[in-house]
Amino acid sequence: METVVCPMGGGAARLYGALTPPLPPTSPQPADANLDPAFCQGRRSSSACPSDPAALLRQCEDALGADRAPRLHRTFTRVTDGDGVPGNGVRVMQWNILAQALGEGLDGFVRCPPEALSWSRRKYLILEEILTYRPHILCLQEVDHYHDTLQPVLAGLGYGGHFCPKPWSPCLEVEGNNGPDGCALFFDRSRYELLDSVNVRLAAMRIPTNQIAVLTTLRCRSSGTRVCVAVTHLKARSGWEWLRSAQGSDFLGHLQNLVRDPAGDPAASAAPLFVCGDFNAVPTEEVYRRFAASPLGLDSAYKKLGEDGATEPEFTSWKIRSTGECRATLDYIWYSRDSLRVDRVLDVPTEEQIGPNRLPSVSYPSDHLSLVCDFSFKEKE
Repeated sequence: METVVCPMGGGAARLYGALTPPLPPTSPQPADANLDPAFCQGRRSSSACPSDPAALLRQCEDALGADRAPRLHRTFTRVTDGDGVPGNGVRVMQWNILAQALGEGLDGFVRCPPEALSWSRRKYLILEEILTYRPHILCLQEVDHYHDTLQPVLAGLGYGGHFCPKPWSPCLEVEGNNGPDGCALFFDRSRYELLDSVNVRLAAMRIPTNQIAVLTTLRCRSSGTRVCVAVTHLKARSGWEWLRSAQGSDFLGHLQNLVRDPAGDPAASAAPLFVCGDFNAVPTEEVYRRFAASPLGLDSAYKKLGEDGATEPEFTSWKIRSTGECRATLDYIWYSRDSLRVDRVLDVPTEEQIGPNRLPSVSYPSDHLSLVCDFSFKEKE
C-alpha cells in the first residue's frame, strides 16, 4: 500500500500567531481543575492518586471488562548484542495519544464506533498502554487531559512532568472541550533528577507558529550523566512540507543549544539526546533528512526493525477518515548514536492485528501507535 501524508489540521489563517512573549516553563494547572474521580480522590493533589502501578493496571483492566476486545499483541525485538554500561538501561516511549476533543469532535474517524472514542473508555486504554510498558521517559502529543488525569495519576506513580499547550489549539473549537492540547514530557523521578525544562514555540523564518516543543535536561541519579530529552508535534497536513522543514530547522537550533556543556566548555562532549515526536512527515521529507544529517549525530531508533537496519517501518499511523484511508510513518524516536545504543524495539502490529476499521478502535485508543525502545549508554572510550 502506498504511504501518504493525510490531509489534516486547520487552515493557513491559523498557522501563525501574533508575536508573543516566550512560553512559560510549564502550563500552570487551572485553579478549577478537578482530578478524575475514577483515579484520584479530592482535588489538585497527586497524593490522592494511586501509587501502585500494578494495582492501577488491574483497575484499568477491570474497568475495560472481561468481554473487552483483545489488545494489540506486540513484542520486543532485540536489535543489538553490543556492550552497554551495565545497569543503565533506559526505556523511552513516544506516543500521539489523540486529543479527546479531536477524536470526538473534528477528526472524523468514520469507521470507529462512537463508544470507542469516549473518554470514559479511552482513558483506561491510554493508561493501560503506558503501564504495560512502564517507560522511564514518556513523550506525548495531543494531550488535552494533562491537569485532570495524566499529570496527577503519573505523579502518584513517581513521574515528574511538564506540559506545553499549543498557542492556538483546534480543541478549543469543540463544544465541551477540556482545554488546549499540547505536548507532555514525563520522567521517572526515581531514575532522574530534573535540571531544567523549557517550553519553546517553534518558528518559521523567525515568525512564531502554532507548533511547540518541550526541552528537558535530566541527570541520571545512579551515574550522574546529564541526559537531554525533547518532544514536539510538527505541523500536520499535506502541502505544508516546507513549513515542517522550517520548524525542524528551528527545533534543531534549540536542540544544539540544549546539549552543550552548561559550563560553556567547547571541548566537553555533548549530552546524550532523545528527540521524540509526531513529525507529521514521512521519511522522504526534507525535515526527516535534516534530522538524519544534523551535526547532532542523530539516528532513528525504529529503523532497527528493518531487515537492513536502515528502513523505517511501513507505518506508525493508520486511519480512515471521511476523506479516505491514510497509512504513513509519521512518528519517530531520534537518539544520539555516538553515546546511546538501541537494545530492543517494540514491534509494529500487522494489518490483520489492526483490523479492517484501522485506528482508533475498541482495542486501541489512538490513530497513532506507541513507539517504545530500550536504550543503553555506550562505554566511554
